[in-house]
Amino acid sequence: MNIFERYNIRSLNNLDLLAQQVVEGFIIGLHKSPFHGFSVEFAEHRLYNQGESTRNIDWKVFARTDKLFTKRYEEETNLRCQIIIDQSSSMHFPAENTLEEGEINKFQFSCLAAAALMNLLKKQRDAFGLSLFDDNINIHSQTKSSTSHYRLLLTYLHEALQGPQLRKTTAAAEALHHVAERVHKRSLIIVFSDMLDRMENTDELFAGLQHLKHNKHEVILFHTVHREKEIDLKYANRPYIFEDVETGEKIKVRPKEVRQKYIESLRNFREELRLKCLQYKIQFVETDIQKGFEPILQSVLIQRKKMKVT
Repeated sequence: MNIFERYNIRSLNNLDLLAQQVVEGFIIGLHKSPFHGFSVEFAEHRLYNQGESTRNIDWKVFARTDKLFTKRYEEETNLRCQIIIDQSSSMHFPAENTLEEGEINKFQFSCLAAAALMNLLKKQRDAFGLSLFDDNINIHSQTKSSTSHYRLLLTYLHEALQGPQLRKTTAAAEALHHVAERVHKRSLIIVFSDMLDRMENTDELFAGLQHLKHNKHEVILFHTVHREKEIDLKYANRPYIFEDVETGEKIKVRPKEVRQKYIESLRNFREELRLKCLQYKIQFVETDIQKGFEPILQSVLIQRKKMKVT
């Protein structure tokens, strides 16, 4: 049983709990011992000396060991991070009536990934903000590091998860320009999107990505896909009705008849997107929602470390 089968992602408290579980599981995977190299949140544990402030005592470790340890924090980096999520209709794939137990769609995955990242950034005392867009900018928050701000952004995610975005087109290029113009200080900008916007004319989309590099921002694009169904088109060899979730247009076809041309067309777009990101020095991460959250958290930590060094 995975975590999605145990908890309803649409519950605000459960979203917070799931985010914590994702982060804690990731941290456990990084470090064999809770007393060494815990650089995700703090530099290390050390024995508590009588007379010191009790503010940094790790009470969870005390509960397990009956000994007092304090967390020695690393120097603050004052990192600012803006998380941008595409909530257009194409991100609500696979459709909820086709999901098996324990599965989630691209938008749900992106929201939980964002919640986990915010939880991780809060632990590191970094500032974080949230932007949500479809054909409009629906949410654009400031970056803060407080717990109350974290709860507010979870509320925004919770509200966005309440129902599918029906017939909502994507205006990714405009959204990226909007965020680029409003994030003035050097920041880490994280984008979750399938980038299915104007595939026939990508110049505007790439201009939006390039705009994000202004003011020395570092950018990570998590190209969010369901690889099996969207990229490899793995369906049984029988007729299906495929619907464009943004326009409502439907077509009946056997996947085998169109697979080769479809895969080739999509491969060309993805390769063009990857090369443009390379050209603009944007980190491009193809994110298969069936592969979990570890690649996301790891990519962000690596980029955070680079920004701290530079």
